[in-house]
Amino acid sequence: MKVLKDILYKVAIEAVKGSTDIAINSIDFDSRKVSLNDVFVAIRGTLSDGHDFIEKAINQGVIAIICEEFPEKIINGVTYIKVKNTNQALAFMASNFYDNPSSKIKLVGITGTNGKTTVASLLYQLFKKAGYKVGLLSTVKILVDEYEYKATHTTPDSLSINHYLNEMISEGCEFCFMEVSSHGIHQKRTEGLYFKGGVFTNLSHDHLDYHNSFAEYRDVKKAFFDDLPKDAFALTNVDDKNGNIMFQNTKARKLTYALKSYADYKAQILESQLTGLLLKINDNEVWVKLIGNFNAYNMLAIYGVATELGIDKMEALKLLSELESVAGRFQFIISKSKITAIVDYAHTPDALENVLQTISEIRTKNEQLITVVGCGGDRDKTKRPVMANIASTLSDKAIFTSDNPRSEIPEVIIDDMEKGVEPQNYKKTVSIVDRKQAIKTACIMANENDIILIAGKGHENYQEINGVRHDFDDLKVVNDILNQLNK
Repeated sequence: MKVLKDILYKVAIEAVKGSTDIAINSIDFDSRKVSLNDVFVAIRGTLSDGHDFIEKAINQGVIAIICEEFPEKIINGVTYIKVKNTNQALAFMASNFYDNPSSKIKLVGITGTNGKTTVASLLYQLFKKAGYKVGLLSTVKILVDEYEYKATHTTPDSLSINHYLNEMISEGCEFCFMEVSSHGIHQKRTEGLYFKGGVFTNLSHDHLDYHNSFAEYRDVKKAFFDDLPKDAFALTNVDDKNGNIMFQNTKARKLTYALKSYADYKAQILESQLTGLLLKINDNEVWVKLIGNFNAYNMLAIYGVATELGIDKMEALKLLSELESVAGRFQFIISKSKITAIVDYAHTPDALENVLQTISEIRTKNEQLITVVGCGGDRDKTKRPVMANIASTLSDKAIFTSDNPRSEIPEVIIDDMEKGVEPQNYKKTVSIVDRKQAIKTACIMANENDIILIAGKGHENYQEINGVRHDFDDLKVVNDILNQLNK
């Protein structure tokens, strides 16, 4: 049992009704999960307001309420604590409840529009290969050394983060690599965490359905670096025009990486093939199994973090050469008739353009490049025509289809995409709502040596339609279809 006053350390309290010198069992922000002697934190969400469930939580036995405004009905024997921001309060309380696990592990956060999953996942892979016990908090999976949990968000809620970090400490993990999303930063999920380092990958068009402007989106990312402590490092991509902005108010030690600019960690691409890249990193050559300019940046970030965390430079290069691609990130199969099918998570304009340009650099131009792409429902609508324009411009044929329509009508999403196609590219495009049928059409269109790119969902093994998740794995679907067609 914990004492309430002890887990309120660092919480900005505005008013208290009742005693804080009480034993509490647990903390939660979900009124369905609280029970006797728990603390209920009332969070204002996008779909519901936790303040509406205070009475329900009390009926289930909670002993304390954390809220932004006191309810009209005050129950004797229940402690009410008013705070300015319950998200922030929850983050500090979660950290205190688990005895501040982030201070007992070397925690590195990776933020940016693209590359977070690859950098975090491959850092986990590299440190495992180096013989360490490691944790991972990513979009694809959560790993406590070798035990895997299912991931539901890019950045989990603050209670979950601290729970997993505490599990990592119990398992003897020395390092943890964590994706840090703009939503997670804005919703204070990373407050109260002690980071040993932070990495900025890049910034491009995304999440403008959530953030009011690109400037706000950028500044939320910057806030992560503003909060890094003096003994942490901040490693940023200075080829991105926003790289140096991340440094402006940070107290952390500033480090840079780049392909084009002067930087602490510099790389040059010597060879680029479908099987990998030959890189020259700080005067040493290394062959890596990942491909494309964007992965050269990812490799640099990984190398920089590894050396900053104490791995010998030559050992780090050796381990880089052993790393395997992350699920859904430029995964490819080659069929019997030499059709190459590539599955990639590219769901932003910048990511899609990077993948298509990478394919263009390694193809002979004697083959067709067919792109199957959709855009998610209930998300940033402004990127839909942009992505359609990129796909239709950089591909020989582009098939617009459903991604995760969620609560939107798929045809409406595709209509939004079609508005971005320039007149000279009309004949190169076709729209097929059913994703499986769209992939099958691409396979039928493809001839020997052609390339099919299936973009947008990557590692996801489901398709969300009207709130229901249906089994759907792009890589499995395209592989099955090509085998059925005997191609």
